[in-house]
Amino acid sequence: MDRKEALQLLTRLHTAQNSFYSGGDEGELRTLLAPDIVWHVLGRNLIAGTYRGHDEAIAYFTRRRYLAGNTFRITPQDVLTGDGNVIAALADGEATLEAETQRWSTVGLYRVVAGQVAECWLMPTDPELFDRIWSR
Repeated sequence: MDRKEALQLLTRLHTAQNSFYSGGDEGELRTLLAPDIVWHVLGRNLIAGTYRGHDEAIAYFTRRRYLAGNTFRITPQDVLTGDGNVIAALADGEATLEAETQRWSTVGLYRVVAGQVAECWLMPTDPELFDRIWSR
């Protein structure tokens, strides 16, 4: 995938996620996710699991928003692309959980089909920290 195209898609996705996580609506997220999206969150915590389809993916985003009290924010860092349809993106997360600011980093692997995210694997760079943060 072309790096410029990948950056445009991920910028739109992260902007839509940040808007949703701060209390906005889900409309833009739905347009960026394939109807049969599969979203994997690794770990052993309250948000870990595999979410299939728009309804389950949006329910996951909603749960994350609720747990973070609308404070969750994604800060994109870097993107890797290649000849295929997969994008690797490093991003930092921050949220206030139980009155304490938490920070972590993840690598997201995104499989893109027809300009939409068809599958995502969200992998924390420090799994133990990520599990502690999202198990409160």
